[in-house]
Amino acid sequence: MALPVIRFVRPRKLFSALAVSALTVATMAATAGADAPPPRADVPVDATIEVGAGEVFDGEGDRYYGVGELGDGGQGEDQPAMFELADGATLSDVVIGAPAADGVHCLGTCTLRNVVWEDVGEDAATFKAEDAGATMTVEGGSAARADDKVFQHNGAGTVIIRNFAVSDFGKLYRACGNCGNNPQERHVRLENVSATAPGDSLVGINVNYGDTATFSGITVAGDREMEICGWYEGVTDGEPDHVGSGPSDQCRYDPDGISYE
Repeated sequence: MALPVIRFVRPRKLFSALAVSALTVATMAATAGADAPPPRADVPVDATIEVGAGEVFDGEGDRYYGVGELGDGGQGEDQPAMFELADGATLSDVVIGAPAADGVHCLGTCTLRNVVWEDVGEDAATFKAEDAGATMTVEGGSAARADDKVFQHNGAGTVIIRNFAVSDFGKLYRACGNCGNNPQERHVRLENVSATAPGDSLVGINVNYGDTATFSGITVAGDREMEICGWYEGVTDGEPDHVGSGPSDQCRYDPDGISYE
């Protein structure tokens, strides 16, 4: 049986790209172990919330958490999303609490602005665009307690992660290594990202598919051995092999440009 979809009707606000909310400023402290700012209110969600094409869903700092079908709190694959964003949609100033189900699904170009994941479920966000020209932007916010991946890139296009903080995680970003639509070229840019240990890897890309990762303004706290960019051989079946790591023509960064604390 298909999971029902609910739509919230509430005033929505457009935000300037230059606006910096108090939520973003406060949550950047997450890499130092500080708690996220207290949410304005708690909102239980028992079915996926759809945000339509061109719409902005403004959570105004409320915490959304899963109940019912969204509330098992496990790491199983193929869980439903808490939010599903159509092409061109924006999700803004939302705190995603626990249980978080499969976080956010972006079906095309999307913007996640000042979104805080307090305790990542299966993944914080999954990007599913079919258009190679799609751009998925994560602007501000933070994520913590991700057993595996924070951002999963299953579709095409470019993911931009900017002014973001992550702590206690497996991988911040992974280009899908065994999706059914492989081979598929994927790209990611990290700009002004701070990562606090424990954490295994910032980025994993498939070098045999032409993926690229570009880094600037990266700060790592608590682990000088954290992998910055891992190389994988993507597959269409089975598990991809990890074949190396470090700077390259596809993993674009200067090791001396990474700041350690």
